[in-house]
Amino acid sequence: MEKIPMTRAGHTALEAELKHLKSVERPAIIQAIAEAREHGDLSENAEYHSAKEKQSFIEGRVKELEGAISLAEVIDPTKMSGSIKFGATVTLVDEETDHEKTYQIVGEYEANIEKGLLNIKSPIARALIGKEEGDSVTVRTPGGEKSYEVLKVLFV
Repeated sequence: MEKIPMTRAGHTALEAELKHLKSVERPAIIQAIAEAREHGDLSENAEYHSAKEKQSFIEGRVKELEGAISLAEVIDPTKMSGSIKFGATVTLVDEETDHEKTYQIVGEYEANIEKGLLNIKSPIARALIGKEEGDSVTVRTPGGEKSYEVLKVLFV
């Protein structure tokens, strides 16, 4: 199996979510199923079917998280330097609009574009890997090609 790169913060967040699902969500859904069973006929019991569906989702997410955690390769960006790679915090400027954006390149399980956490497999991240401050990079996006200049690269 291929290792899944992630930062310490991403690994901690996955472990916290897994713990919450196992210690809070799982017991709550078991209780909800038991209560729904007490209402009688299960074939037309919407509460029961809804609770079973939620239980299925929770169990699937538990398996997914356990798998990701077991394959995790925790990488500490503070021990890195040089060109852009996993864990780098990169400040870019859009060469058309002069709008600046800052992203940290992280693993797919911790990616959240609204929080500036960019999936290592995204087109922007792939285009940035290996670049350095001052480099220009062109990225193919669904809306067309975008050009960015790398202003700053930090490993924090």
